Amino acid sequence: QVQLVESGGGSVQAGGSLRLSCAASGFTFSNYWMYWVRQAPGKGLEGVSAISTGGASIVYTDSVKGRFTMSRANAKNTLYLQMNSLKPEDTAMYYCAARLGWNGYLPDLDQYAYRGQGTQVTVSS
Repeated sequence: QVQLVESGGGSVQAGGSLRLSCAASGFTFSNYWMYWVRQAPGKGLEGVSAISTGGASIVYTDSVKGRFTMSRANAKNTLYLQMNSLKPEDTAMYYCAARLGWNGYLPDLDQYAYRGQGTQVTVSS
């Protein structure tokens, strides 16, 4: 049974930090590009970052560059997103997702091969 379980979300003030984790099971984690995507209330799905199978290639959307750091530990089947200097506009439900390869972000969570249920991040001003 495939599972992606996010954790680490919460409520912080602007300028604060959070570290999200995503624990994967039921599939060969190291074979998949992994993604963090988010959805704010009333808005569409937004890609945040993506990381290659071995971690050598990482892509960030412009709005998080220099503030967020994505990483993965294949030996632990775990994905991470370190979020620093958080802003109110980062408020969203954050999801991890898996896909075989990179060709941009997908507009719908269900288009990814696997996806988690999300963890809420709320940043107050």
